[in-house]
Amino acid sequence: MTLVSHLDQLKQKHHNLDQQLEDARKHPSVSDQEIAELKRQKLLLKEKIDKVKL
Repeated sequence: MTLVSHLDQLKQKHHNLDQQLEDARKHPSVSDQEIAELKRQKLLLKEKIDKVKL
């Protein structure tokens, strides 16, 4: 896997988590803990993206 394709893959995962988070916020049945976990995963991906860019 090239660096560019790896970065693209991470960005796609980040975007997917962003969509999941947005959907979760719209549903009252989703707990605050589940939303916090999605945010944590999104942040970890963002950190990985930043490391790859360096």
